[in-house]
Amino acid sequence: MSIWWSLHLRREAASVPLARRLLIGTMETAGVDPDISYDLSVALSEACANAVEHGGDTGRGPGSEAYRVTAYLDGEKCRIEVADAGPGFPAASAGRPRPPVRPAHSDAENGRGLCLIEELADHVRIGNKSGRGGAVVSFDKILKWRSGAPLIAV
Repeated sequence: MSIWWSLHLRREAASVPLARRLLIGTMETAGVDPDISYDLSVALSEACANAVEHGGDTGRGPGSEAYRVTAYLDGEKCRIEVADAGPGFPAASAGRPRPPVRPAHSDAENGRGLCLIEELADHVRIGNKSGRGGAVVSFDKILKWRSGAPLIAV
């Protein structure tokens, strides 16, 4: 059983809970364990919040005022991708690998999103889109299922 969906969202704070609710609803309907759903929903919220805050460039026109969220539930794994039209990650755009994500200071108000994603997901890829520019954050998690889940993978 595979389920996938993709959203094209405006870079507005109100879009973050919309994406999160859709993910939670999809996972609940499929029968994914609530703890796994929660972890993925927090990671998605962080990725979306980063796209809203950093993912645009007014010089690029109206397309930079949106970002895309795609979720795949395929077999025993969920993959989520958040892509924006912002400047991307500077180290990666210069042809060098992206430096590792470092934890934020305990009193910092920003800088925890990518660290949280890496803690909550099983595999994380962070980089830039080829061609038009922008950042892409993609992460996977192995799914656990509730007993008697209606859409459990076999």
